[in-house]
Amino acid sequence: MTPSGATSTNPTMTSHITPFLEHIHACNQATLPGQRAPFFWRDEQIGWVSPAIARELRSLKANTGNTLGIQDTNALRPLALTLAQRGLYKLHHEDFDIRNKAGDIIGQIDRGAIPILGLAAEGIHLNGLVETNHGPHLWVARRSMDKKLDPGKLDHLVAGGMSAGLTPSTTVIKEAEEEAGIPPSLAQQAKPVSRIQYAMERPEGLRRDVLHCYDLTLPETFRPIPNDGEVESFHLLPLMEVFERVRSTHDFKFNVNLVLIDLFLRRGLFSPQDHTLIHNALHPIAS
Repeated sequence: MTPSGATSTNPTMTSHITPFLEHIHACNQATLPGQRAPFFWRDEQIGWVSPAIARELRSLKANTGNTLGIQDTNALRPLALTLAQRGLYKLHHEDFDIRNKAGDIIGQIDRGAIPILGLAAEGIHLNGLVETNHGPHLWVARRSMDKKLDPGKLDHLVAGGMSAGLTPSTTVIKEAEEEAGIPPSLAQQAKPVSRIQYAMERPEGLRRDVLHCYDLTLPETFRPIPNDGEVESFHLLPLMEVFERVRSTHDFKFNVNLVLIDLFLRRGLFSPQDHTLIHNALHPIAS
């Protein structure tokens, strides 16, 4: 599968941006529907399930004829609990809101059940920027080696899933204080700048993530504090060094690359032609 936006372009013309396109493709390698079956809330599709999960759902009578799903939103949480009891995933003991296509909340479910049902999950990523006399810098976190997902990888200053009852902006304020010691008075100055979606096959299932991206300009005197044990250390790097690391390495957690590439686009770090190719790959227009 070729990354969107690069299908009809001479490879020699895009070789210098191929690493960026590959990062984007790596988060969009899920083929849908593939062998997955749609999962419905009433008559609206909200997820995709593998053949193995489909069999479990039928055994639990979570279907109407050949259609898999639920009619009552209150059925989401107990369905997820039963799937955990059957050993299909490990409970995270953190609920996320599940929304329909209109953006209305239709119920809550344990975070761990989201990928096995192929539901959309929302989260936030915050670019912690510092404008210096030597150019823009970015605060980068190194994930703790105790993290189950991508231990030791580089990450954003602040990033996290959107728990039930929260909005993107309230999640930014909550996560900023918990992860980096950023006081609410400063975190609330973060500006929403972009929204990124991807569909990715992972060992835990299908990740259909929606990332709400924010920029926050921090004073040069600010020093983040790793409060919650999820971060090993913080580092302030020149933005161009971050650009080169994204282009040359896989040092960053997989989805962090997407948010950084979006930042590079907005900062004008690509030529006009490259900008168009990368933008179309990262933000494809739905047909």
